[in-house]
Amino acid sequence: MRALALTVLLVLAAGPVRAATADLPALEAAWHGCLREAYAQPMAGHGRQARERTALAACRAQEDAYVMALMAARADRSELRVLAWAQTWANSVTAYVIDPVAAWIASLKR
Repeated sequence: MRALALTVLLVLAAGPVRAATADLPALEAAWHGCLREAYAQPMAGHGRQARERTALAACRAQEDAYVMALMAARADRSELRVLAWAQTWANSVTAYVIDPVAAWIASLKR
């Protein structure tokens, strides 16, 4: 629990959300490296699932930091999705309403 609190404090102290999202590959590599090291530890008499659960529990702080940065990156992209939706809507209004009406008016002028 302390590791999670420390990770959250470090991410928050690092600055704005955009600064945390820049290190996604580094955070993912740190998490995967921790998993590999923890999984490689010898555990006599334990099966594969027990080793996997132990490795995941040992690397919870790295996973939390990576997931928080990933969610922050997706939140930044959600603003772009709204703008893209608005542009798509404007294009469809132009294509299905304004262009046909303009063509009809032009045909009346001929």
